This record gives sequence, C-alpha cells and structure tokens, in this order.
Amino acid sequence: MERDSEIELYDVVADRLKEAHSRVRALQVPEDVSRALSRKLLAITAVAKHDLAAAARRLDRFTAELDEGRFPEDL
Repeated sequence: MERDSEIELYDVVADRLKEAHSRVRALQVPEDVSRALSRKLLAITAVAKHDLAAAARRLDRFTAELDEGRFPEDL
C-alpha cells in the first residue's frame, strides 16, 4: 500500500515538473533568468530521485515564487 502512494506522489511530482518547465519556457524574461529557473527545476528533479517528499516541497516553493512573479534576480 505504501508503495502505491509513493507511485502516486511520483506521478504528481512528475506532472507538476512538466507543467513548471512549460511555464518557465513561456515566460518573457531575459535568457539568464530563464536559465536560472531551469537550473532550479533540474535541481528539484535530481532531489526527486532520492527524496520525493523533499522534491515536492521544493517544487511547491518554486511554483509559489513563479505565481508571485519572483524570479532569481528578485530572490
């Protein structure tokens, strides 16, 4: 049963990462900002390989920053 919930969380995180990557690609920001955002997403992806729950939390923060219009130059 625990394995099933882990698989579900993996699916949710994977879908959210895809959505976040799409959002970053659609942003009208300077190239360096876009690269920094992409690097953050790649770091979150790497964390997901070892700690799915931590990756989900980091993705929540990343998405909240995007929603607020906070980009690396503002952080």
